[in-house]
Amino acid sequence: MVRFMKLLTRDERPPGEEPVSDLVPELEVSRAKRVRVLLAAACAPLLFSYSAVALVLAVVSFAADRTRFSASGALLAAGPGWLASWQVELDLGGHPLGVLPLLPTLAVGWLVARAAARAARRAGGRTPADAVPVVTVIAGAHALFGVLIALMAGGSPIDVNPLTAFCVPGLLAGLAAIAGLARVCGLPAVVRNRFDPVAVHGLRAGALGLASLIACGAVVFTAATALSWSTVDSLFEPGFGASFGLFVLSVAYLPNAVVAALSFTTGPGFSVGSLTVGMFGYQEGKLPGVPVLAGISSHHAVWWPALLLLPALVGALVGWRIRAIDEDPMLRMRAIAVAGALVAFGCVVLGTVSGGRLGDGPFDPVSVPVGVASVIAFCWIVVPGGFVAFFAGPHEAPAPPGEPEVEDVAEEVVETEEEPAEEPEAEVLEDEALDEEALDEEAEEELARELGEDTDEIPAEPEPEAEPEQEIAVTESTDGSGDESAPGDDR
Repeated sequence: MVRFMKLLTRDERPPGEEPVSDLVPELEVSRAKRVRVLLAAACAPLLFSYSAVALVLAVVSFAADRTRFSASGALLAAGPGWLASWQVELDLGGHPLGVLPLLPTLAVGWLVARAAARAARRAGGRTPADAVPVVTVIAGAHALFGVLIALMAGGSPIDVNPLTAFCVPGLLAGLAAIAGLARVCGLPAVVRNRFDPVAVHGLRAGALGLASLIACGAVVFTAATALSWSTVDSLFEPGFGASFGLFVLSVAYLPNAVVAALSFTTGPGFSVGSLTVGMFGYQEGKLPGVPVLAGISSHHAVWWPALLLLPALVGALVGWRIRAIDEDPMLRMRAIAVAGALVAFGCVVLGTVSGGRLGDGPFDPVSVPVGVASVIAFCWIVVPGGFVAFFAGPHEAPAPPGEPEVEDVAEEVVETEEEPAEEPEAEVLEDEALDEEALDEEAEEELARELGEDTDEIPAEPEPEAEPEQEIAVTESTDGSGDESAPGDDR
């Protein structure tokens, strides 16, 4: 049997072909390879995103009627289009264009995040320190490319502020790179170690609440568009070219419309020029003829406040997520406050990037009341979420009135058991010492009496009551002997 097991477990490969152990450290990446990896991570998203923008513009211009297609014109127009995809405000002939589509921004951000994660894996990055050069190179490349496009666009009908073109793409690209490197370089573990566990639970619940609010906005926008499908159909022109351009424009602005629907669902609403749409107020105004805005109603409806049930359910969901993180209700309330703060901050960011200037016409500006929307979103998370987290979570049972707590009773029992054990020992030792001293004194007195020594020379003083008793005894014996002899004489 032993020989059979040896045959099964014997390695038949020749020496030198043994498998490498997992404990052997990986080979260090050379400096040249690291440089190539960083350059690829910086340039690949730039080239791909610029090419994608140029391709979309070329297709739209080629499909449009009454336009002349030019490949060089599409390549030149792709520069400002690339800046618009990174939320850089443009100036079209003296008219500001600040309300820019969010879908291209999400697409280029995803490209940067993916390139950063791939570069970190190829370069052997495993720690947050390894993420610093990747983020720096990617952000710097996008910032330099943005300012280069802004300088090249000088003198053309499209004007760009060079400082904005330098800062905004660099900042957004750096944030996208950090998001892509989070898991590869262990950034979540660093956050968990440096933050309070209660705050970490609150951040997770806040991310869930923000995603749920965005989902509610998407549902409301989809329902409104579906109910207004006849209006959407009437906005498309019969020709394919113009309809295709309107379709691409509407798809690009879909995230902006979802953010506006989110603000409407929570209560504050939004505005497009003079048009103001709110849950409890409505002001009429003109709308651009684009299909993405076809779901906006032309008048206020009485049933709109019923939609407030959606953010209330989101707050309850956040509270249900936090209900079991700790037995202390106050710690759960602190986690709810952190979640509400994250949702409020997210609403500020979304409302800021989804709105902006739209020329100088009747549709300017497109905006979401960021301050009011953030405060109301915070309340939607904290109020119902705090109620659910407080009452649905565990609670410590209070001690009955008038009865001491278990710990106090245990301490008293221990004290009562220890004190009697110590006091009798001390008393017994004192009694034994006194008995020994008394025995020594009696022995010395008896020895002195046998030897006939004087009691005055003995250092121990005699008992004061012993001598009077002896004198009384002597006098009584003498008196009695005299009394007894007297009657005999008389007789």
